[in-house]
Amino acid sequence: MEPSPPPVDTPPATAAAAEGLAGAVAGMSLDERFDLLMGIAEECIMPDELKRLLQNKPVPVCYDGFEPSGRMHIAQGVVKTINVNKMIKAGCKVKIWIADWFAQLNNKMGGDLKKIQTVGRYMIEIWKAAGMNLDGVEFLWSSEEINKRANEYWPLVMDIGRKNNIKRITRCCTIMGRSDNEELTAAQIFYPCMQCADIFFLKADICQLGMDQRKVNMLAREYCDDIKRKNKPIILSHHMLPGFKEGQEKMSKSDPTSAIFMEDDEAQVNLKIKQAFCPPNIVEGNPCLEYIKYIVFPWFDKFEVVRKENNGGNKTFANMDELTADYVSGALHPADVKPALAKAINEILKPVRDHFNTNSEAKVLLNTVKQA
Repeated sequence: MEPSPPPVDTPPATAAAAEGLAGAVAGMSLDERFDLLMGIAEECIMPDELKRLLQNKPVPVCYDGFEPSGRMHIAQGVVKTINVNKMIKAGCKVKIWIADWFAQLNNKMGGDLKKIQTVGRYMIEIWKAAGMNLDGVEFLWSSEEINKRANEYWPLVMDIGRKNNIKRITRCCTIMGRSDNEELTAAQIFYPCMQCADIFFLKADICQLGMDQRKVNMLAREYCDDIKRKNKPIILSHHMLPGFKEGQEKMSKSDPTSAIFMEDDEAQVNLKIKQAFCPPNIVEGNPCLEYIKYIVFPWFDKFEVVRKENNGGNKTFANMDELTADYVSGALHPADVKPALAKAINEILKPVRDHFNTNSEAKVLLNTVKQA
């Protein structure tokens, strides 16, 4: 028998939380809520459907999920916190799917479910410390929820499998971090069918996942056509942060020097950013500028550069367009950007470091994950 997932020490969904979501809706116009959600998306499918949803359903359900598979990098930690808080501010209820069974299917942590669930608890601790607004969040363990409603879940998975051929499903396997031509286990073929089923199982109105999950979200919309379902899930796909090395389109845990982890100390953050690819005058493909755009500005609403008077003096940028113009012209140099970026990132990560240094349970979780 598989072990039961450990309890998640987060506030339960309460009447007060529901009132808070309703209050958020009452305090914002339809356009303000729409713009807030669109601000998350690099791509939205479909904007008109999103606006209609917000008009007709005061508290839509947003689905996000994660595979507990090791230490958490800053894109998972900070960007997810920013996006979840925006969704809650816009009046959404957020269901975060702790995909422990999926990590086992994908052979993460050697397929050891107990280790996978430890990683899941560690990741939740990070989001709590990072400032995720948990009032509108419900964490759900896939193994537990599927077992509780197996008679609902597995027929749905089977029907999705029946309505798609192997070629269509294997095209979706990139969602697992696998290439199209990689040899897959039989278990991994289940994965896209199950992730597609999750969207309907959780009664999600909106799928808020990265661009790397786009294929399976589109599979869910196609499935709606197959079953003649009118209301399709709306897809809000967020931007994928690159790694720090030249040409790394996606941040990777497998190369620790190319990604900042949520519990990295100040010296590690400073060193990684100091060594990062950051060509002068070039914005396209510049990971340091992407960090500023997708992390620093959403967090602080500004970017502060400290430099000597003969180098232009201190300057506070109010938006990315202003910063980009200075960078392209050469008025802002990589040697100015890097220390300012490191300072901002260290400030964001400080509450997480403090939590893992002072909370004994969190410290044990981190050490266990690092050893695994």
